[in-house]
Amino acid sequence: MAGSRGSRWIQEWDPEDEGFWAETGRRIANRNLLFSVLSEHIGFSVWTMWSVLVLFMGPEYGLTPADKFLLTSVVTLVGAVVRVPYTFAVAVFGGRNWTIVSASLLLVPTVAAFAVMHPGTSFSTFLWIGLLAGIGGGNFASSMTNINAFFPMRRKGWALGLNAGGGNIGVAAIQLVALAVIGAGGGPRVLLGIYIPLIVVAALLAALFMDNLATVKNDTGAAVDAAKDVHTWIMSFLYVGTFGSFIGYSFAFGQVLTNQFGRTPLQATYLTFIGPLIGSLIRPVGGWLADRYGGAKITLWNYVAMAAATAVLVVAGLQKSLPLFVGAFVVLFSLTGVGNGSTYKMIPGIFHAKALARGLEGEAAVAYGRRLSGASMGLIGAVGALGGVGINLAFRQSFLSYGSGTGAFVAFLLFYGAAFAVTWAVYLRRTGPVPATAAAAGTEPRLGYAEV
Repeated sequence: MAGSRGSRWIQEWDPEDEGFWAETGRRIANRNLLFSVLSEHIGFSVWTMWSVLVLFMGPEYGLTPADKFLLTSVVTLVGAVVRVPYTFAVAVFGGRNWTIVSASLLLVPTVAAFAVMHPGTSFSTFLWIGLLAGIGGGNFASSMTNINAFFPMRRKGWALGLNAGGGNIGVAAIQLVALAVIGAGGGPRVLLGIYIPLIVVAALLAALFMDNLATVKNDTGAAVDAAKDVHTWIMSFLYVGTFGSFIGYSFAFGQVLTNQFGRTPLQATYLTFIGPLIGSLIRPVGGWLADRYGGAKITLWNYVAMAAATAVLVVAGLQKSLPLFVGAFVVLFSLTGVGNGSTYKMIPGIFHAKALARGLEGEAAVAYGRRLSGASMGLIGAVGALGGVGINLAFRQSFLSYGSGTGAFVAFLLFYGAAFAVTWAVYLRRTGPVPATAAAAGTEPRLGYAEV
């Protein structure tokens, strides 16, 4: 039962009950999904705004390419770390209440960047302001944890993919806004000034239209159990390859174009938004494909395609072919989106399959899976985002050592090969009989094939 609308707290919530879902649940869940997407979207824009701001920062700012890659690495690092406390904040404050708070907090890094964005500001000051911008990365974790609780198992792949994809579009959106600002002759403060009122609007809409679920509780035992479960760390590794690539490339793409191919900031911005935009829009497709064919299968073949696209990037870099490089990079961005959707679908599937393997059935199996998957999502999201740090540091070292990003792409190619091997070995390689309950449910990944 929804409870008092004035209080915005829902006391009872059972999306697995098809009658409840059809009559009440779907409408409420979809409304919360819509405004969750909006807030997370603005959070991603604030988190990744330095990927655009560094393009504005010409020689008069006195920063080297290595300085800029270090700056974006710091921003990515903070965004990864804050995902853990943001995950638990939903149960402490309520999904609606925390969305209001987390959206409002985005004013801090945006106003601070507006204040210091001019030549003569020290590099250390930019680093500290970059640290503040990292809080935008936390919105993803709290949003995903909140939306995960609203939807039934059969709809999680689509809902989580749409929620994350709509948020991820914030990366492309701020790059498109930057393109318009640069094209109109404006500076970085104009860009920041556009986002300040948008942040206020996102917080107000969350206050007006979202709900808190009283049924969402912080379970420290679940958090400990999730941290002890090897599948949490395996999925973290796989998510490093998908989301870590998405966010890392989002920060680095423009800098690679300006430093390796000599593009101007305006020329780079004409291209940089394409990859994040497609990668964001296609993320729900990855979730839908995972719902239909199984997350592990989609993730496996997606890593094959990511490795192939990265190999093309190596060739394009060696041949100094900008069209081939941009085309392959856009394809790679698209594949990170598919992989983001499929890997996140795997998380609830893994813990539900473990419940079935333990002999649990029905609501008991669903409750076990929801308990551990919800606890693991924040940790997996945080570790996955650290991949963005690694990508920016790899580019920094590659440009310092070789003057191009080719060395970094070779390292990424090897990583994708390792991720392919792990996906196959753990979730698809048959090593034993499938538990009857898991086989009957058609649940993937098939832990009976490789118990770990």
